[in-house]
Amino acid sequence: MTALERPYWIEAIFERRDGWDAEAYPFNLPAVRHLDRLTFHPNVTFLVGENGSGKSTLIEALAVAWGFNAEGGTKNFNFSTHQAHSPLHRYVRPVRAPVRVHDGFFLRAESYFNLASEIERLDAEPGLGPPIKASYGGKSLHEQSHGESFFALFDNRFGGDGLYILDEPEAALSPTRQLSFLTKIHELVNARSQLIIATHSPILLGYPNAWIYQASEHGLERVEYEDTDHYQVTRNFLTRREMMLDILLDLD
Repeated sequence: MTALERPYWIEAIFERRDGWDAEAYPFNLPAVRHLDRLTFHPNVTFLVGENGSGKSTLIEALAVAWGFNAEGGTKNFNFSTHQAHSPLHRYVRPVRAPVRVHDGFFLRAESYFNLASEIERLDAEPGLGPPIKASYGGKSLHEQSHGESFFALFDNRFGGDGLYILDEPEAALSPTRQLSFLTKIHELVNARSQLIIATHSPILLGYPNAWIYQASEHGLERVEYEDTDHYQVTRNFLTRREMMLDILLDLD
């Protein structure tokens, strides 16, 4: 199989209809305030930005607008442990390609425990057919380390021909595992998948030919990998560690 030449999700249009209040959350977030449309790469699109910039709120809205459950999972998941997602998704209009998407998943690190618990609950529910855990490697996601659990999901549930929206997937992954995840991203791309990822990881951001949108006080703008704050801060620390520590810790 080969990578997609045209994305499943072409772009998201943000409609400023009744209820859009530019002075109120979430519409006043830097990543959202001046956003009219967001165009996606056929393979991988990254969203990056400082804490509070709105990238996670934005990717949550994208996932819900596409039809995913706000706390994660496939379109068939319909659980809620806490109604905390913003109303932004109501103002997002997806522009979709005519090509059918065969698979999809929304992974958000902060509600992953709730997702794993829902899989356990569904697996114990009588009359639902084959065990649901089989799709996730056959072993409880709660009975693995956080990183192993993430990789069990990536390896067993992400089958290709799909749209995968991920919010900070590196949260449970060591640097070595993040390198392995780069390989998984490439496998999915070559299996005709499209990925939209919010991340802080300069390792993941290094995936070639991806589009990177960086949120700042000026809004959302496309940047090159080397121009991201994540790359520059990490590079400066690794190449000038002693000087950076002197400044940060005020050492003599």
